Amino acid sequence: MSERSNSDLFLSRTSEYLGHTYPERLTTALAVLPEGELWWQPHPGALSVGTILLHLEGNVRQWILSGVGGEPDARERAREFANKHRGEESGERAELLERLRTTIRAATELLASLREDSLQADLGIQGFEVTGLEAIYHVVEHFSWHVGQAVWIAKARAGIDHGIAFYDEDRVNRDRNG
Repeated sequence: MSERSNSDLFLSRTSEYLGHTYPERLTTALAVLPEGELWWQPHPGALSVGTILLHLEGNVRQWILSGVGGEPDARERAREFANKHRGEESGERAELLERLRTTIRAATELLASLREDSLQADLGIQGFEVTGLEAIYHVVEHFSWHVGQAVWIAKARAGIDHGIAFYDEDRVNRDRNG
């Protein structure tokens, strides 16, 4: 059995988070978010779940597909936030989630093809000077932050019986207590 490099392990785990863990959590949040609440925000300076979906798609496209992968950068970041006052239309949740999933699929395919030199390459993305590895790490951290926001909004708007749970507490506590 061949040993996997740290880079291979990092890219594999990144693909797992971006391709499965985070989208599944967003799907769970959207399932309990009440109808008509996709664009709800606690106040004008906060994000809605709809805005979060738009913003995540733009971030993955800009930082991984364009920044690391070399595709043209056509992101209009301000537009991601300008849509926050739209009314929810039929199927809009599914459409936004599918756009995000499509971008994630392209990103995880790119990640699977990267070599060590791509991870060490110096890049300029969104005014920041980073390596490929730093750009990918940024996307994972950024995605996690916004998934947490979306889940919090869904739990708050759905109420006490939201039913969202990502861990089996009995197993976690049993494993911890040995």
